[in-house]
Amino acid sequence: MYLNRILLSAVLVVGALIAQVSVLARLQLPGAVPDLLLLVILGLAMVYGHTAGAVTGFLGGLLADLAPPAEHAVGRYALVLCIIGYVAGLTKPEGTQHRSATVPMLVVASAAVGSTLLYAGVGTLVGDTAAGQVGLLLLLFTATLYDLLLAPFVVPLVMWAARRTERGVITSDASGVGSMGRSDKGAYGWLTSGTGLQVGGSLFGKGRNGGPVRNARNGKAVRMGIQRGSLLDRSSRKGRSGKIKGVKRL
Repeated sequence: MYLNRILLSAVLVVGALIAQVSVLARLQLPGAVPDLLLLVILGLAMVYGHTAGAVTGFLGGLLADLAPPAEHAVGRYALVLCIIGYVAGLTKPEGTQHRSATVPMLVVASAAVGSTLLYAGVGTLVGDTAAGQVGLLLLLFTATLYDLLLAPFVVPLVMWAARRTERGVITSDASGVGSMGRSDKGAYGWLTSGTGLQVGGSLFGKGRNGGPVRNARNGKAVRMGIQRGSLLDRSSRKGRSGKIKGVKRL
């Protein structure tokens, strides 16, 4: 289960980082750079949850901090993506999935603004004033615009791939439950073979016409049937013993 998640997350994060550094960063677009890594982490977080989103964001951000031509302090973008991944994972519905594109697009827009503000704020704490020189408002506008334009082509594919692994987990769990139910029925077959009882079902005996007794109100009939069966068994045993004794007498 977790191996599939780790492999998928690693492939998507590394692929997004390579594409962002080698392609998107060289486009020389005004303002910010389209953040493909952020979109991948958001897609994974909205399917896997806040814990996986925080871990994936931290590791992906750490790779981005170490990848050339990074000139900022190591751990700066890791902290930003860890927080963004955690918050995005909180939007995951319990036991279901997002039914429309409204919430994911709102998450993308909020994450674009939040990541830019966090990155600039952490840079201010460590003495990096590059965001102020470029213009914070321009960075916010262009980052949100680029990410929203790129999100419909990235986020649905990432979420679809992540749901494939989740669907495999649910299917395996359901098959395990079904096989356990069948094994329990086979394991208790020795109990149900001679008494007319059925474990986990609604049958507790048989009526006069061989029909099932389905509720507790017919408990007397069940006991009477069991008593009659025991009397018949005793009479049959006596008949067998008489025949055997007769044979011995001969």
